[in-house]
Amino acid sequence: MKQPSSQDAPLAAPIKCLIVDDIAENLVALEALLQRDDLLILQARSGAQALELLLAHDDIALALLDVQMPEMNGFELAEIIRGRERTRHIPLIFITAGAHNIDWQFKGYDAGAVDFLYKPVHPQVLLSKAEVFFTLHRQKRALVRELAERTEALHVNEMFMAVLSHDLRTPLTSVTLASGALVRACTDDKSKALAARILSSARRMDSMIEDLLDLTRIRHHGGLHLHPSPLDLGELCARVVQELRDHSTREVQLSSTGNLSGSWDEDRLTQMLTNLIGNAQQHGTADQPIRLHLDGNQMSAVRMEISNGGCIPAELLPVLFKPFRGSENKGGRREGLGLGLYIVQQIVTSHGGNIEVHSEDGHTRFTVTLPRQAPDTRQLPD
Repeated sequence: MKQPSSQDAPLAAPIKCLIVDDIAENLVALEALLQRDDLLILQARSGAQALELLLAHDDIALALLDVQMPEMNGFELAEIIRGRERTRHIPLIFITAGAHNIDWQFKGYDAGAVDFLYKPVHPQVLLSKAEVFFTLHRQKRALVRELAERTEALHVNEMFMAVLSHDLRTPLTSVTLASGALVRACTDDKSKALAARILSSARRMDSMIEDLLDLTRIRHHGGLHLHPSPLDLGELCARVVQELRDHSTREVQLSSTGNLSGSWDEDRLTQMLTNLIGNAQQHGTADQPIRLHLDGNQMSAVRMEISNGGCIPAELLPVLFKPFRGSENKGGRREGLGLGLYIVQQIVTSHGGNIEVHSEDGHTRFTVTLPRQAPDTRQLPD
């Protein structure tokens, strides 16, 4: 197979520079000074001709304008350039053979110039100033390319999430239902244990898919959309704790005090609690119970604390709520995508609340504070 060579690679589009002067010799001198392989120099001998070139060419990096031209001088040309949406971004440098005049300089800057030079211009000075704008233009092009690439990557990511949402969930639902039926139907302990393991893995995979979908929703919409309704937080927590008890041998102790009523998104709070308690079940020490305490004594907010034995490594605390941080168990295997606590934080933030974590002296505690009235975003597209 033929290896690609540098000659086969497409050449980058040249940088464009417009020079305007009514004297042909000045144009020739400027072109000779600026000429290089990656630069396309556009010459105009009048303001009208310069406007024609600006209509025919876009992406111009710099314009060098003579001030003293008949019919349309440099200031008038600059005002027209600045007055058009398509050309107002072009940097303008005025060059004049007149005497040094501070009023002219002020007029040039008022017309939108970035610099004002007097002839005879020192070649190195002009080259240095022009190179600044050529470099900025190259960087601008690179940013535009990067933005296009990121936009395409985002489109691919959204297509991938659509596959997860539809094509993968259909067979996964079948696996979940079938394994659940096997758990109920199996009579011997070994078969029941294998079926239970399949069911647990299917549910964990479904949770991972939901976390990935939530990540896409957060980044696409700037947050999670809520559908708040009147809710008793105590009843919700009791239901979640009971469901988790059915699938784990770890003890979860629920206690509460005060008024626990408010308006929140029930599904999202269920997801938040399941993640936090499930995290405690997975990472907390087995010899200490998991405690969930609800405090409704404040008038404007409700606080919940989820605590368990064991400490989070100090180096992990600063990045605990970051997505895709991952984690490893003692055998070196990665556990999950590192999205669970990130989604928890986003759910709390979307409710207008905050979450804190304290881990020291063999004890870890997550504290979530929620205002009693969550913002309603149901009118926004999901």
